[in-house]
Amino acid sequence: MILCCGEALIDMLPRETTAGEPAFAPLSGGAVFNTAIALGRLGAPSGYFGGLSTDLFGSQLCASLDHSQVDYSLSPRSERPTTLAFVTLTDGQAKYAFYDEMTAGRLLAVQDLPEMHDTVSALFFGGISLVSEPAADTYAMLCQREKGSRVVMIDPNIRPDFIKDEAAYRNRLGAMLPCADIVKVSDEDMEWLGTTPGDLIAAGTALVLVTRGAEGVDATTATETLRVPATKATVIDTVGAGDTFNAGLLAGLARDGLLTRDALRGAPLDALKPAVELGARAAAVTVSRAGANPPWLNEL
Repeated sequence: MILCCGEALIDMLPRETTAGEPAFAPLSGGAVFNTAIALGRLGAPSGYFGGLSTDLFGSQLCASLDHSQVDYSLSPRSERPTTLAFVTLTDGQAKYAFYDEMTAGRLLAVQDLPEMHDTVSALFFGGISLVSEPAADTYAMLCQREKGSRVVMIDPNIRPDFIKDEAAYRNRLGAMLPCADIVKVSDEDMEWLGTTPGDLIAAGTALVLVTRGAEGVDATTATETLRVPATKATVIDTVGAGDTFNAGLLAGLARDGLLTRDALRGAPLDALKPAVELGARAAAVTVSRAGANPPWLNEL
């Protein structure tokens, strides 16, 4: 099982009632949650770990996980509320208002960390769950605890506007990234971090993916770099595209028997390329329709 560790929340998206009144529609979301959903739809053994509420929005999140065949049995449930992200549009630009204090996800604690079964082959971390304590520190501890035991992938997906304590966040990422066997970053992430693929490889990462939008993805190992072109698509929006790419990559590696630490380090880049291509194809479907709506395997 590929266990996705991080945020699950409700995106409250702006809508209008039939009477013309402003309203919000609750949609299941969160970067790590989206990756778990996409993995399940692609037929990979997918799991989700994060704090889930027993409230009505928590039930909605669980129903979404069930629908996409994601195992969330390791996730602690509590009566604390679900994180809500209200989205407003100003001149076409999205602005977020987060309601995250004292929530089930935010208050995930060290004592909530599960023992890992042998069936867990890989761990995925990322998103805004690495920003806010105490959950961020809990995920960092899990990453440190499991490094070397199973494949670790990190997509920091940095959102500078959400970061309130930059020093603490930089220190947390600085401790986690050297634990990762796979790192996916954007151009903007690298600039913010002040790093390069070569720096990440030197720190111990086996595979670095740099997403470059319509130009494709650069894949780098200790010995090679190649570019995988983006799959052509008519773009409706880019919500969830990176999350879907992550899922496609991990699903492809699992399919090809390469989702182990030894296999990753021993495989030539040509052997890893089909997994990168699967990520690109899956992401192209996601951007071709509204919202974070990853494809099912039969759509590819």
